[in-house]
Amino acid sequence: MKFPDRVLTAEEMHSAQSLIQQGYRHRLRVLGSPSFKEKTRKALSLVKTARHYDFLRTYIRRIVEVDGFSQLREVDVEIWANVYTVENAVEAASLLVQKAWQMKMYLEGKPHYDNIGEQDAVRKRLEFLEALAKRSTDPSVKEECEKRLRLWDESKFL
Repeated sequence: MKFPDRVLTAEEMHSAQSLIQQGYRHRLRVLGSPSFKEKTRKALSLVKTARHYDFLRTYIRRIVEVDGFSQLREVDVEIWANVYTVENAVEAASLLVQKAWQMKMYLEGKPHYDNIGEQDAVRKRLEFLEALAKRSTDPSVKEECEKRLRLWDESKFL
């Protein structure tokens, strides 16, 4: 069985869920300029360090460079990101995990974009930052994770 090209109809959603339950993982692709690809690969390296890479490639097929706003494209099973989104590898890695979580919720038919869905996704992002800080051996990565966690803690979002 092949993963659907698009995930919009009930049949496509069911097919995608079924494949994921059977252990399907995407061969994650990064599309864009050489600079975008390099920065995104650094973020993906951190995702691997935190042991979230299999989760990411379960729910995301591609990360595509765009000139506009960064966003999850649920129907296409991809993340659109601009070069500024991947400038900071720790921030980019945590965003990728957050968007993968939102894609998971989308496939399960759960709220993934409203206040409740966003809060759940941000919680997963924070869990990722904690895992990365714990597993990384790079002091600058640990420091950046702690900085990001403090910023989220100080925000009024959660």
